[in-house]
Amino acid sequence: MRALVVLNPNATTTSVRTRDVLLAALSNDLDLEVAETTHRGHAIELTRKARADGVGLIVSVGGDGTVNEVVNGLLDPAPADGETVPDIAIIPGGSTNVLARNLGIPENAIEATGLLLDALRAGRRQSIGLGRLDDRFFTFTAGFGLDADVIHAVEDERERGRVSTVQLYVRTAVRRFFAQPERRRGTIELTADGATPVAGLAVVIVTNCTPWTYLGARPLRPTPLSDLNAGLDVFGLTSLRLAPTLLHLAQLTTRRGPRGRAVVSLHDRKELVLRAPAPLPVQVDGDYIGERTEITLTSVPRALRIAY
Repeated sequence: MRALVVLNPNATTTSVRTRDVLLAALSNDLDLEVAETTHRGHAIELTRKARADGVGLIVSVGGDGTVNEVVNGLLDPAPADGETVPDIAIIPGGSTNVLARNLGIPENAIEATGLLLDALRAGRRQSIGLGRLDDRFFTFTAGFGLDADVIHAVEDERERGRVSTVQLYVRTAVRRFFAQPERRRGTIELTADGATPVAGLAVVIVTNCTPWTYLGARPLRPTPLSDLNAGLDVFGLTSLRLAPTLLHLAQLTTRRGPRGRAVVSLHDRKELVLRAPAPLPVQVDGDYIGERTEITLTSVPRALRIAY
């Protein structure tokens, strides 16, 4: 099988030696081409070209951002009738690796490579659903408001040379929480599957699987029922008052997830529309993509096949 390895050379948890080992192992079973990303959006470009060239498998070596770009290169533009979309494989190399961990792929790159080789030899694939935010696919989460604001601030810190760590995210989240202009009541309106809108949301997180993310080794579950083979789930808060918010943050670490009067929870929805009177930050799979006043999110069942 022809395969392209899309490799992020800045991935935080794979050394050059580890990459050499896994590439050597993959080349024994695959007609392998390797391409390193050099800029944001490059993995999308590389994957689109490989898809047009008839490559059968794209192997993402990097973090959640690299996986997201590969997925968007595979599916956008929409495949023509009869076109075969390449399968995807994931070898984790980022700091969090949410989708890989949720699928049960080992965080160790060498072990993940071994699992992939077993899957290729056995012909093992699994179809999963995705979410789509306007024109951008996402694999595990999208956010509108505070969580995207935190991600944007962390990205700014990383551009200044800071290393992405749990401590950096926690410090940034605390700082951006207290910087919110209105914490007693939110400004976001949510419409799910055409039902009556829910107004006054201060936080909205949309998920395609659970956990939503990880704080080190600890999983965080705002939407405990979220499933890659179902629709989209929503976690929202109508208030960011300090004491209730701290309680809800603690509840993220439980299997039941957050609950209470300020919590809005929706499961297995096909379409979500979020609106705000002023532009708010937006993120997909942990990458900030700008500010908008309105976004539409849709569930895309059985969107791609993963080898693992």
